[in-house]
Amino acid sequence: MPGFADNHRNGNPSDAGEPPIVQVRKVTKAFGSLVAVSETTFDIRRGRIIGLVGSDGAGKTTLLRMIATMTAPTAGNVLVGGFDAVRQKDAVKKLIGYMPQRFGLYPDLTVAENLDFFMDIFGISGRERARRRERYLGFSNLLPFLDRKADDLSGGMKQKLGLACVLVHEPRILILDEPTNGVDPVSRQEFWEILTAMRRQEMTILVATAYLDEGEKCDGLVLMHASRVLAEATPAELKSGYADLEEAMIQRILQVDAALREDDFGI
Repeated sequence: MPGFADNHRNGNPSDAGEPPIVQVRKVTKAFGSLVAVSETTFDIRRGRIIGLVGSDGAGKTTLLRMIATMTAPTAGNVLVGGFDAVRQKDAVKKLIGYMPQRFGLYPDLTVAENLDFFMDIFGISGRERARRRERYLGFSNLLPFLDRKADDLSGGMKQKLGLACVLVHEPRILILDEPTNGVDPVSRQEFWEILTAMRRQEMTILVATAYLDEGEKCDGLVLMHASRVLAEATPAELKSGYADLEEAMIQRILQVDAALREDDFGI
């Protein structure tokens, strides 16, 4: 399967000799008889935004959780920054920022207090604490709302605060599970402006998304269905020969489903 190893769409060819910052090798995750992810392999180079797209129940969240050290593969292995995500979990955690679908903001704490809580966890203090508060609440446009409780924020503002909390320890790799799901279009655009800015600073971003307009903003896409990776390509490559990205995804998924039915019924 072709990968992202030589994809330099974002103008960053200098890492051509570096190993991929994320390496997923023949990874399978089973929960009893249910196989959530099956023999998945792909690489991600530093400084890319890679979108994880596909059908509901395809295994996207499970795959992200394995990369983020939240669950261990049943078979295969994941390397993040050269560290094994199971055997060297603590080293991987220092490299990543992980934002699940339901990020754990504290609703009764203010914007400032939520960020302070996460800086306390990472031992950030003094001038550096002030710098990071200004930086991450600043580009999230949350500085005017320091004293507002998280529970009183709009959906988009909550997501931007969650992102600021994830970024506060300045990870090299950002892992996001459908961070803009249910967020209004303007807030989604603002959120992606932040991600694009972080990519320009050579942060690597892996984001699962249900919105195909967001998929178009990615340097590469990993299309999943029925626990497997169907394609790994740039948005332009994935939709080649189809009217748009949505049609390309639907047709690939339908082809796989048809093949599975033939196998089941011996057609």
